[in-house]
Amino acid sequence: MQITAAVLRSRSGPFGLEAVELEEPRAGEVLVRVVATGVCHTDMVMRDQDLPTPQPVVLGHEGAGVVERVGPGVTKVAPGDHVVMTFNSCGTCPSCHDHAPTYCHEFFPRNFMGARADGSSGLSRDGETIHANIFGQSSFATFALCHERNAVKVSKAAPLEILGPLGCGVMTGAGAVMNALKVPAGRSLAVFGAGAVGLSAVLAAKASGAGPIIVVDINPARLALALSLGADHALDGRGEPVVERIQAITGFGVDYSIDTTANLKVMRQAVDVLAPRGTCGLVGASKMGDELALDAVAVMSGGRVVRGVVEGDADPDTFIPELIDLHLAGRFPFEKLIAFYPLEQINEAVADGEAGRVIKPVVRMG
Repeated sequence: MQITAAVLRSRSGPFGLEAVELEEPRAGEVLVRVVATGVCHTDMVMRDQDLPTPQPVVLGHEGAGVVERVGPGVTKVAPGDHVVMTFNSCGTCPSCHDHAPTYCHEFFPRNFMGARADGSSGLSRDGETIHANIFGQSSFATFALCHERNAVKVSKAAPLEILGPLGCGVMTGAGAVMNALKVPAGRSLAVFGAGAVGLSAVLAAKASGAGPIIVVDINPARLALALSLGADHALDGRGEPVVERIQAITGFGVDYSIDTTANLKVMRQAVDVLAPRGTCGLVGASKMGDELALDAVAVMSGGRVVRGVVEGDADPDTFIPELIDLHLAGRFPFEKLIAFYPLEQINEAVADGEAGRVIKPVVRMG
């Protein structure tokens, strides 16, 4: 079938709308009519070739839509179902067997390399291969092929146009709090970076009864939004001695911290603010080869823990519906992070997100 897709043809270049051909779903695949898809920082990492994603390519990995057709063997979803498309995983490695698909042993090739496991792409234009299958979906398009494993059936009571970011950015922040760190009620949390991931962590911490919740950023508007979403303190990372301020607020440091910035200086601060036995989750995507220097004595003598977190340690089939239930109950208002754009304005959506004018751009297909 012919669809419209935002195709990227050059490093750091703009997205151009093109008419491309999309194959019918193969065994295990699902054809989804995309309603809306979020724009994520990871799309920009691939755009800028900080990861070796081949071009031309259709990016997009926070898609939500309606199942049109399914390939042979698919039983998890059916035509007419509402789905959120999330990251892809193999389903057979030790991590997948342990219901930890975010650490799938094949996570990199199945999500970043622009092809199915057999090397093929479901997209083309006049015989030219257009790389696809980004996060098992490539949802910067009016239709997408995903896989049974990364299609999550969701309630029709929830508005599809806001659900796409649950597949990555929102799930990452919320899952860091609820799944990876398991921040309990009454325990303190510092969140570094008030973007979509960081503010999703704030929403999850508020829903979990954690506190005090401290947010650090350099954007005054984002700090104000963090306070409105439930943060107890908002600190300017440029104008305040952050570590000392957090020590003063808590008396001894925080029980938990999350870094979403991938800035090495900020990551060090996220570790330095930990109380004894505190845990820091590193969520931001650093560049390959980045090395983080820590105070080894402080980490060892205080029993502090530093750990990586991918996609919020989530099992999407269970966690995304949990977040939707929280949203429908009025306890997880992540829609406050979203600004909508038509597909024709995808480059404006990207620019506004990168400039910090909006938190989570979402492209509607119309």
